[in-house]
Amino acid sequence: MICLHGLAPEQEASIREAAPDWHIIFGRPKDLDPAEFGDAEVILGWCDAAQETGLAPGSKLRWIQLWSSGADYMPFEKLKQREVMLTTASGVHPVPMAETVFAMLLAFTRELPRAIRNQTRRHWDKAGRFTELNGRTMAVIGLGSIGTEIARLAQAFGMRVIGVRRTARPADHVDAVHTLDKLDEALAASDVIVNVLPKTTETDGLFDEVRFAAMKRGAFFVNVGRGASVRTDALVQALTKGHLAGAGLDVFETEPLPEDHPLWAMDNVIITPHTGGNTDRLKEKVTALFLENLAAYLDTGSPARNLVDYDRQY
Repeated sequence: MICLHGLAPEQEASIREAAPDWHIIFGRPKDLDPAEFGDAEVILGWCDAAQETGLAPGSKLRWIQLWSSGADYMPFEKLKQREVMLTTASGVHPVPMAETVFAMLLAFTRELPRAIRNQTRRHWDKAGRFTELNGRTMAVIGLGSIGTEIARLAQAFGMRVIGVRRTARPADHVDAVHTLDKLDEALAASDVIVNVLPKTTETDGLFDEVRFAAMKRGAFFVNVGRGASVRTDALVQALTKGHLAGAGLDVFETEPLPEDHPLWAMDNVIITPHTGGNTDRLKEKVTALFLENLAAYLDTGSPARNLVDYDRQY
């Protein structure tokens, strides 16, 4: 077993205690011999060396536990062919992701970017388009664990929440659920749209010129899902024309976002560099999830939570 990402001593100890008969290697990718990945049955984390050696013919790999909620960067076809199980860290990131969304929204509604610009210039100016979240409608596009936590906070702010997902079954903290074929209805009815969709062939380019035009004039758009689901040129156009009041963006079609991209210079855009799920508790949370999955794997041969369906791509 190989565990990447530099765990704390107490986290390493808890994994050793859970699998006392296993040879366990802890370390960062740059410190490991690439050949060791070929002997690993279980890998916590992922890196280029793991992909090159761990998936080579004759390797012993059976299960990968990722640190990320998404898995779109993984070689699904090769994993499926080699019958390697893949689990994500879904359920670990909802709190920091939801707090990121509301940090962006409150910054917009309370004119914090303008206030910070004025502060750097020591300029006292009360001007601004102040508004409230209370009483507004939010569309949460994607109702996994992250989307559900965003919806919970939205209701705590007194917002009405429309959820959009593949099926119309009821969901916690959501006032109405639409399927994706009714996405435009949800967009037109909402003051805030939050995209939390994973990257799949269905979601690539979903938010294009037509979708942004379907949104209510003056709406705020937040993307903490995947950059590939948004056509950036169409978003820039909607912001430039004033159709959207603002956009909070943690993910982008191209990462890093090029230095000369127009989004950097837009006053009605807040950019974070794909850090929405970051937290000082990440290692603690991922270790707890891994231990739960490891116990199931040792008992039944299969991890218990967040097993990726290669056909659905998440």
